Amino acid sequence: MTSAFGRSPLGLLRLARRLRRDRRGVSAVEFAMVAPLLIALYFGCVEASDGIAIYRKVSLTAAALSNLTAQVTSGAISTSDMNNILDASSTIIAPYSSGPLKMSVSCISFDANKSMTVKWTVLRNGTTPTISVPSALQIANTQLIYAEVTYAYTPIVGYTITGSLNLSDHMFMAPRSSAPAYNTTSCSS
Repeated sequence: MTSAFGRSPLGLLRLARRLRRDRRGVSAVEFAMVAPLLIALYFGCVEASDGIAIYRKVSLTAAALSNLTAQVTSGAISTSDMNNILDASSTIIAPYSSGPLKMSVSCISFDANKSMTVKWTVLRNGTTPTISVPSALQIANTQLIYAEVTYAYTPIVGYTITGSLNLSDHMFMAPRSSAPAYNTTSCSS
């Protein structure tokens, strides 16, 4: 008696046993099942580490911008000097593109009643910031330098999922010797 496959039932039973013991293609099948997950994990880790690295550089840029501005001791910062400060601060973002980088630096003055006045603001690719000073930094008859940096980070692979992410940080810094004027605009009360 033969089956539809042209073999006897005993031959089909032997073939089934042999196929059950055959393990030659198992690794390839397992790899094909796990590979998409591993590739997604790899690209996810690359994207996350890139985002963290850029966020760290944004923080360092904000710190450098406020620190360099607060160090000015000559009294007045010219437009040329401020451009140099902005240029020096923006180089921190390298090797990433500085195109999506937005920076602002402002001088804030507090009067005897601790009322805040923004005396001057310099922008690069950005908009005038909304400044909220913590109460611990609101000291009568003092000045602060405020720097804000924003970076529009666009993930390479995950763009379709997240879109562009705005990474930002800000920094307050007290002037080293006296509050710097910008061109002819004083920062003192």
